[in-house]
Amino acid sequence: MPIIAGSLEEALAPIADGSMLLIPRGNAGVAMAATRALVRRGAKRLHLVAVPTSGLQADLLIGAGCVESIEAAGVSLGEFGSAPRFLAAVRAATIVVKDSTCPALHAALQASEKGVPFIPLRGLLGSDLVKHRPDWRVIDNPFANHDPIVLLPAIKPDVALFHAPMADADGNVWIGTTRELMTMAHAARATVVTVEALYEKNLLEDPALAAGTLPGLYVERVAVVARGAWPLALPGRYERDDAHLAEYARLAASADGFASYLDRYVHERRAA
Repeated sequence: MPIIAGSLEEALAPIADGSMLLIPRGNAGVAMAATRALVRRGAKRLHLVAVPTSGLQADLLIGAGCVESIEAAGVSLGEFGSAPRFLAAVRAATIVVKDSTCPALHAALQASEKGVPFIPLRGLLGSDLVKHRPDWRVIDNPFANHDPIVLLPAIKPDVALFHAPMADADGNVWIGTTRELMTMAHAARATVVTVEALYEKNLLEDPALAAGTLPGLYVERVAVVARGAWPLALPGRYERDDAHLAEYARLAASADGFASYLDRYVHERRAA
């Protein structure tokens, strides 16, 4: 049965050093409070897999020295510019980058969700990515002649980490229409979720909420963390903090500025 953790640190216990950590796109419920807690803990050698892109979360973990590799379709701060600590790490060759595409990441997670070792995907044919991904195999369709297809190995994460509006005492988590969070939880060996609040009843017994609820069967730990996605948005609850993101982009452009950001917003646990 999922554990409703007494603290954020307790909830993050399943994320060990060296874990493959699955993280969502920037507007899908990013567990930023948990991310800051991982930095404070000094997490090491994480293998990030973005579903399918990342921004502030990945950049913060990479800049803090928590990441050994990342697989993503893109890492940037969007209209606030490039992800500066990610770019610095790439240029210094201090992380391994596995370049991918949105469909490829979703498909490889669906393979894990289905319990199969690989999954075919056609749209990668002709892409330079295939040349640089030796783990992707091009074969001839066994049901036709001269019909190449790409096989992707299943991505099998250790932990999926995200933030959601609410959970109940049984560990059921309401994710609404953000359906890729369901796939993430199905694919990962364990799922850790931070939520805005606890729902007093059983979410699966509420006809209005059940369809958008991830059953507690797939959830390892839950922690209540109000505004746990800040400074990013939580759809339907609060908007992103553009002023803060602009400040991050400015400070993280240099190593000294990034260290200043960590001192102010991570290690001092300053509230939003």
